[in-house]
Amino acid sequence: MKVESNDQKILVLWQNICRKNDNASYEILFHLLNSQLIKFSEQYLHVRQVAEEIVVDVFLKCWMKRAALCEIENPKSYLYTAVKNQSLNYQKKYSSIVMVELDQDNNYELVDVSNPHVQMEKKELIARLNKTIDGLPPQCRMVFKLIKEDGLKYKEVAELLGISPRTVQNHLFTAILKLNERLSSYFEKNGYPIKESFLLVMLFKSLIPNL
Repeated sequence: MKVESNDQKILVLWQNICRKNDNASYEILFHLLNSQLIKFSEQYLHVRQVAEEIVVDVFLKCWMKRAALCEIENPKSYLYTAVKNQSLNYQKKYSSIVMVELDQDNNYELVDVSNPHVQMEKKELIARLNKTIDGLPPQCRMVFKLIKEDGLKYKEVAELLGISPRTVQNHLFTAILKLNERLSSYFEKNGYPIKESFLLVMLFKSLIPNL
């Protein structure tokens, strides 16, 4: 009995959607790829709620123009590309806006970091970040930069440095804890209210991809 691969299954669902207007196939395809596409979008946006909205929007647009998409031979790749492009467009449009958590009850507000006062704080934060990163232990600093600045995966860093992926993870965790500790102390020392530490975290995420 021939086992249908995941890509083949996606292609069959896609053809059912485009050629037969099959709503059931549409729902199956959405649930099959939804979580993966959200995680993919989050790599660019760092805000899950926005990533979820973008993925839903991409699927809705595909459904609306399904008749014109019949000739797509790799629908999975098409969807990933569409999500990537829409995420980058969103990022470009709202590059100066970050969502800041105000308290532990998941209350948020949008902050425009293009504001001159916030921009000055951001420059100061970047300088503090660089100083703190440079002060990390050598291998810890190397792991942090390879992952957060060069975009390598744990396994790639492990092979490059001749250490285990678990050790790589521990080094990265140590680096982030140290950075958070130093930067939080800096904010408190300079008289910022506790909630401002959340702004620090959001700015930190915008400065270092995939944090």
